[in-house]
Amino acid sequence: MAFTVIDMENWERKEHYQYYINLVKAKYTVTAEIDVTKLVSEIKHKNLKFYPTFLYAIIYNINQNKEFRMAYNEAGELGYWDICHPSYTIFHNDDKTFSDIWSEYHCSFPIFYNNVIKDMKQYQNIKGIKTKPRTGQNYCPISCVPWLSFTSINYDTFTENKMLLPIIVFGKYHKHHNKITLPFSIFVNHAVADGYHTCKLIQDIQYFINHLDWLYID
Repeated sequence: MAFTVIDMENWERKEHYQYYINLVKAKYTVTAEIDVTKLVSEIKHKNLKFYPTFLYAIIYNINQNKEFRMAYNEAGELGYWDICHPSYTIFHNDDKTFSDIWSEYHCSFPIFYNNVIKDMKQYQNIKGIKTKPRTGQNYCPISCVPWLSFTSINYDTFTENKMLLPIIVFGKYHKHHNKITLPFSIFVNHAVADGYHTCKLIQDIQYFINHLDWLYID
């Protein structure tokens, strides 16, 4: 796990960062429809589960875009992690609560998929907000709301915090105009990512699930 400190004096977003971190303190949410038609068809053919597969598509592209791996180190310096692991929710059907667990990221889809399946099985009956021990801070929050295909989602907090990583939520997929789509929402700190970066990430994920070479690697 490596952390690269931003060279603030030569960073192209220095002025933007300082404006949004000190003055406006803006955060924003973007919700978009993602076409998962081909992905759903292929994972059914391969008898794979959708949740861990789509988690891979998200975290792989998070790890290709440093703006969504930004954080502060222990010295308070701004920088970015070399990789982030997904921190995701699992639902307990008996009492309708959820737990937040994580799985180790690996660029190989089969390895990552097996990591997630193993962790979900191990922690499926363990209750609590954070049930899998963790170290470090390089975890990207990702949640699924499988009961609803929402059109928008927003977040609110009552106190400021130093979290720069995005919060991602995706919903139930559904048929729409002969396609299967799902709502994808991302909550972003404007200090580290502008509209361009957020749109690029969403477009990268869409391209990734339209071109499934990674799914066929054993």
